[in-house]
Amino acid sequence: MSAEHPEPRPSAGPVRREGGRSARVRAAVHKAVAELLAQGGAEQLSIPVVATRAGVNPTSVYRRWGNMSRLLADVAASRLRPHDPPPDTGSLREDLLRWAEQTRATITTPDVQALLRHSVSQAATTPGPTPRMAAREQQLATILANAEQRGERTPTLNQALDYLLAPLYLRVILSLGPVDPDGTRRLVDDLLRHYAGGCTA
Repeated sequence: MSAEHPEPRPSAGPVRREGGRSARVRAAVHKAVAELLAQGGAEQLSIPVVATRAGVNPTSVYRRWGNMSRLLADVAASRLRPHDPPPDTGSLREDLLRWAEQTRATITTPDVQALLRHSVSQAATTPGPTPRMAAREQQLATILANAEQRGERTPTLNQALDYLLAPLYLRVILSLGPVDPDGTRRLVDDLLRHYAGGCTA
């Protein structure tokens, strides 16, 4: 081969494309799980049922996830982990109100409620905080740290977890009445009234 036409170098191997069929299968399976969860509990799910709804071969689902518990854990990690940065409006109360409403809107959909309840049922065999809950905790920590830097009086992280995050999740998991925007606003205002010197509006 001449210098003008160099011989092609051998390929180092197949190039794995971002997305492609693997991403489409994952999206279809996740969508199928969400739809089925919205219709009933996680206990009714099986890989063949999910595969049929997703329009994929059950073998593909078994190969990727192995069993239903791992598939549900993957869906939970995707659906429950917050994807937006924590609010930073310049006001602790407004940041907490927006955070609480975003969280409430996420965890009150039927499929997410089913995922949360399934996660609780699995907690005995996998103790410790889940990555998605750790992410929620980190969001709250960031909101409180920002407010403290601005000179606002703030509750501690543990107080925010105990009096804001925990009630939101427990009400959903245990079906303790409706979880609505007015309820989240009361949780925020009670937290600030008792632990931050009454900085409510």
